[in-house]
Amino acid sequence: MDPVFFIVALGAMVAGFVQGLSGFAFGMVAMSFWAWGVEPHMAAAMSVFGSLTGQLLAAFTVRRKFHLATVLPFLIGGVVGIPIGVSLLPQLDVTLFKLCLGCILVIFCPVMLFSTRIPPIRHGGRVADAVVGAIGGILGGIGGFTGIAPTLWCTLRGFDKDKQRVVIQNFNLGALLVTMGVYIGTGMITRDMLPMFAIVAPAMLIPTLIGTRVYIGISDQTFRRIVLTLLTCSGLAMLAASVPKLLGG
Repeated sequence: MDPVFFIVALGAMVAGFVQGLSGFAFGMVAMSFWAWGVEPHMAAAMSVFGSLTGQLLAAFTVRRKFHLATVLPFLIGGVVGIPIGVSLLPQLDVTLFKLCLGCILVIFCPVMLFSTRIPPIRHGGRVADAVVGAIGGILGGIGGFTGIAPTLWCTLRGFDKDKQRVVIQNFNLGALLVTMGVYIGTGMITRDMLPMFAIVAPAMLIPTLIGTRVYIGISDQTFRRIVLTLLTCSGLAMLAASVPKLLGG
């Protein structure tokens, strides 16, 4: 068996569970595996495909009351940001991008994780939500990282786990559908990627469903800790993949 196939399947399994549990983070977790053996543009396409597959599964297994007024600003911003991210991808230094994003996550998330006195942000309203959605869209266009900015923002807003899940799950689903459509329309999805997609989908199926079952039984505080810990670990993984390449280059 080609070692790359094993890396792809293992990354999809772990990322599927994490996405089922948290509602996001498939791309970040999967990339921490795929960065070691998969070409960046292939990994970006698989990340979007896997994230979208996981969101579709979660939409049917973890149903929470939909709040259009809450989700809509994020979605509008995401639709604006996605084409920007897609256009940036061919010119982007992926290693430098991971370094910068990893640094932000490693510095910012532990501060939020260990501080219980950070007051929730009440200002900015729907305009701020739309700006965060646009940032999520840009990151999604680059590599399926749609959930990072909205998740951090929802945590700063002080949303409970169900409200945060509604925002993240529906934003990610909408943004990833648009991103996949743009990828297909611009020719970024090619036939040689289909065998990899055929590995990702079945590998992540059961782990994603298990993750959604675990989510239902946890408290708001536990969910917050899981989300921030996942983001921190993802940042560390990005640094581990990018720093040696930059130092060696």
